[in-house]
Amino acid sequence: MTMIQETIVTTQNKSGVVHIAPMGIHIGTGELIILPFRPSTTLDNLLETEVAVINYCDDVRVFAGCLTGRRDWPVKNAEKIAGKVLTCALAHTEVKLSRIEEDTLRPKLFCQPAHTVNHAPFNGFNRAQYAVLEAAILVSRLPMLPLEKIDADLAYLQIGMDKTAGDREQEAWQWLMTAVEHYKSTLSL
Repeated sequence: MTMIQETIVTTQNKSGVVHIAPMGIHIGTGELIILPFRPSTTLDNLLETEVAVINYCDDVRVFAGCLTGRRDWPVKNAEKIAGKVLTCALAHTEVKLSRIEEDTLRPKLFCQPAHTVNHAPFNGFNRAQYAVLEAAILVSRLPMLPLEKIDADLAYLQIGMDKTAGDREQEAWQWLMTAVEHYKSTLSL
């Protein structure tokens, strides 16, 4: 069984244009596996430059923001590769592409860690942060899921939001709920 960690992947093209994307990274033995769907800017950038940064972040606004058109998060230079690190990352791993397992829908990009840095302690997630992460995954798959499932899952996640959300989580949740409502409105057209 493969463990998946919800992270933020930063890549850039050869011109230096940065792309920030939430992504579940598969943890292999001594390697990290990135599985972007086609088409994907992350895929294009990784194939072009062969490097990426895996950012470990507890600010769930970054996850929600990237899915709702808010991708302008502050970055700084990576230390060992030509890449960018989120300034809000608690830790990051700089990776180099080592091999590709081709697939027409979702190729597997096997990456070797080149450098890992811890910036700040991880104090744990509250239930609202977990709720935002799960809601962000739902939003990323809206066209693939039945509305009944989306509504049921969001109703359950709302419980954790109501009990433990701070300002950042509430802001992120609102962005996601707006995206869900927009999606639903396009179905009735």
